[in-house]
This record gives sequence, C-alpha cells and structure tokens, in this order.
Amino acid sequence: MFSGIVSAIGTVRRIRATPRGLAITIAAPYRGLTVGESIAVDGACLTVVARGKGTFTVEAVVTTRGRTCFGAYRAGRAVNLERALKVSDRLGGHLVSGHVDGVGTVVAQRRAGDALLLDIRVPAAVAALAVPHGSITVDGVSLTINAMPTRGVVQVSLIPHTLDVTTLGRGGVGARVHLEADLIGKFVQALVRPYRAKRRLER
Repeated sequence: MFSGIVSAIGTVRRIRATPRGLAITIAAPYRGLTVGESIAVDGACLTVVARGKGTFTVEAVVTTRGRTCFGAYRAGRAVNLERALKVSDRLGGHLVSGHVDGVGTVVAQRRAGDALLLDIRVPAAVAALAVPHGSITVDGVSLTINAMPTRGVVQVSLIPHTLDVTTLGRGGVGARVHLEADLIGKFVQALVRPYRAKRRLER
C-alpha cells in the first residue's frame, strides 16, 4: 500500500528483456532496500528482485506491461518512486494500491497563476470513478481532481512543490501517464453494481 507521496525521483539505468519479464534497473537514493520489498515506480507496484550500489532492479511481467507504459521506457528516463507504507506512517496523500487502472494522455497544459493545469484524457473505466475534488493517482502522485472540462478528460492542478519533487509537467502535451482511480470508489462501484443491474432488469 502507498499514499501517492513521491519520496524520490529515480533514473532508469538499464532495461532488458529476460525470460522472467522486463528487468528495469533504476538509480535511486534509497538505503536499506531489501529484495522482495514493494516499491511504486511511476505508480505501479513492483517487487525489488536485485540490489546494486545506488540501484535496484524490478521486473514487469506481461500483465503489468499490458497496463502500463514500461515497454516504451528507455535508459535515462526519470521516474517517480515511493516505498511501501509502514503501518505507523502518515497517510499524506490517499490510499493507493499501486495497481495501474489505465494509461492517460496529457491533452492540454497551461499556467494558471502559480499552478500548472494538466488536462488528461483518461480511459472510460477511470472516468467512471472520477469526481470533482476527488482523488486520482497520476504516475504515482496523489492528486485532487480540479475539474472535468469535457467528457473523458480530468484536470489536475500542480503546485510548485509537486513540480519540484516529481516528474509531472515535464512531458508536455502528448505525454502518457499511469493512472489509478480512487480505491474507495472502486470498492463502492463493485458493491453497488449488482443492485444497479437488478434495478435495470426490474424496469
């Protein structure tokens, strides 16, 4: 479990295909990483399979690659990182599982005073769970939905601190980003689905 509060920006050092999946080696400032622990890489929960001096390696299997952009990553790319929460940690963002629900595309980017507004076109499954002032995770960053300017588009507002400590805003229009819809919203949706289906049948 994560909170969407990025604790470091890492740099992809090496990517290679192996029989076990896509191995991604990342340079990061973390100390004390252990093999087997979970770490969110641009919002996707991955398992540390090896450690090096100032680096760690994770693997993205076929199901992960099908839901993310990892197949297009190259050496030198900056990535948002967050280590898994401890039970005693503050929940500074919102509950984030690290399970990417889809890939979005930045369709507009503009300044609004001291904020940077990003309009992101999101998949239908994510749009169904998006509400103004609700939570969404973009490339591992916990954000508040500022507005929904058009159908299927979510707008987020990035404060200067977020721009300083994450990769958001660097890709510009056309950038593809990992998205995770609000976890509580997903549970509510699943719980009410049978009752909504029953009501439709009764009409």
